[in-house]
Amino acid sequence: MSQATQTRPGQGGRPGQGGRPGQGGRPGQGGRPGQGGSGQGRRPRREPEEEVWIPKTILGQKVASGEISSIEEIIEAGLRIQEAGIIKKLLPDLKSEVVDVGIIQKMTSNGQSTRFKAIVAAGNENGYLGIGQGKSKQMRIAIEKATNQAFLNVSPIKLGCGSWECRCDQKHSVPFKIKGKGGSVTIEIIPAPRGLGLVAGGKIKRLLELAGLKDAWTTAKGSTPTMNSTSKAILECLRQTFSQG
Repeated sequence: MSQATQTRPGQGGRPGQGGRPGQGGRPGQGGRPGQGGSGQGRRPRREPEEEVWIPKTILGQKVASGEISSIEEIIEAGLRIQEAGIIKKLLPDLKSEVVDVGIIQKMTSNGQSTRFKAIVAAGNENGYLGIGQGKSKQMRIAIEKATNQAFLNVSPIKLGCGSWECRCDQKHSVPFKIKGKGGSVTIEIIPAPRGLGLVAGGKIKRLLELAGLKDAWTTAKGSTPTMNSTSKAILECLRQTFSQG
């Protein structure tokens, strides 16, 4: 018997060479979901459902029923806002933005503890701004706490044109010069003519944009990289436009 005609078990005719399932034509190559040839994409990501706001305070019930339709009415009546849902109901176009995230470390009797600190600003770029701070062992929870606090701190801001170089009737700057202090930081905002823009640093400029300012000069003194003090100074500044104006 010649070597060409020998068919030992495991060679030539065994099932598994050439036509066995698994090479070339096995199910899973080319047609498996997730690989280019099938045309099927990944499973769509499920978006988190928004919680339905259920008012828990008397003020929240009045806002939900429509008796109160603006934040100015709440401020004039001297009422205290204790639910973030009130602000979301009265200002549906309000958006939040993370300003700063830091780490807090300290030594305890059990060892070193680490927490996250987040500062969030909420504004509609049309005369409303709020800034909040939150702390937690998890960054996500710290941001959620800061966002909720920012909604509770939302204050109306009076916009106008207080520049003697412009004297227009558009609301693009502050109506007069204002100064605010937070910690060691002192910030002064001066009205500017239309078209100048915001003369301020990066994070300070973004906070003023969320408030609705388009043109202004700013001067800052103190430890401005400390966003906790800087954000408080800016919020105190802008609140004076409504209280004094």
